[in-house]
Amino acid sequence: MQHHTYIKELKPSQFVDGVYAVQNCQLGQTKTGKPFLKCLIADKTGRTPARMWNCTQELFDTLPTDGFVWIEAQTQPYQGELQIIIQNIRPHEPTSDELTELLPSTRHNVDEMFAEVVRLLGTLEDPAVRALSNQYLSDGELMDRFCKAPAAQTLHHAYLGGLLEHTLGLMRLADTVCPLYPRINRDIVLFGLFLHDLGKCAELTWDTGFGYSNDGQLIGHIARGAIWLEEKARAAANDPDEPVAVPPAVLRVLQHIILSHHGTPEFGAVKVPSTPEAILCSLLDNVDAKMNLALDAARPEDAPESDLGGDFTEKLWALDTRLYKPDPTTRRNDP
Repeated sequence: MQHHTYIKELKPSQFVDGVYAVQNCQLGQTKTGKPFLKCLIADKTGRTPARMWNCTQELFDTLPTDGFVWIEAQTQPYQGELQIIIQNIRPHEPTSDELTELLPSTRHNVDEMFAEVVRLLGTLEDPAVRALSNQYLSDGELMDRFCKAPAAQTLHHAYLGGLLEHTLGLMRLADTVCPLYPRINRDIVLFGLFLHDLGKCAELTWDTGFGYSNDGQLIGHIARGAIWLEEKARAAANDPDEPVAVPPAVLRVLQHIILSHHGTPEFGAVKVPSTPEAILCSLLDNVDAKMNLALDAARPEDAPESDLGGDFTEKLWALDTRLYKPDPTTRRNDP
């Protein structure tokens, strides 16, 4: 494989020729009604906006919405951001070597993160909730997928280990926030956050790029998570060493957290959060997802080598705004 030019290495007016991940590929229209391609071009070091002004409907139909492409292109500064102007593009089936360059992964130690999840679950006090937790932790295949899965295909924590990182972040938030609300049930919140996205272990695929499995297309992570919870409750009740019957009320409120954590039906929730614990889980989930998305866009850990001086990102459709990038304490003389 030829040398891969990483996204973070790109400079203005640089020729680009190689294989990259493409995300959110769309066909737009210019003010004069001509079609153009707009997307994000990415690899393991970051992503940047891209445009192709002479794209046709026929060419667009050959491209994946999210997948991998070979491109010939030129970088161009635009409103303080570096964007890629594509001259040629075609779909590409990446090799295993190419995938190591294209698929991002968490920067944190996976073993240490999982150990922290186990430690926090070990603080659960209710016997039924602890029994459920033990059923999940003893499922080695599921926990292996939990440690590898991304949390999403293209948005927040969209990298290998992202689901584990997101879940741990939420559990840490809950561990800090719950003492501020003494009437909240900490066990239900903490364990509900552990469960809320676990179905993504079946919903998403990551062996050949980030995508959706047949289970993800037909069932989805919310329904799969609720189904798994029923199965684990039965397993806890029939455990040969220490059977514990999970009370229906406990099972119901935990399932409600899974079904409602997206907040509203508009964003995929089956039910609107209707317990204090479900409301807190949904709010914390929203905080962590949006902060990950915002910080990766405005203040990435792998900052591009070329600083074009722009103060705002391109519009982030998931946040419905452009983000101001500088730390305000460093910009005391802003006009």
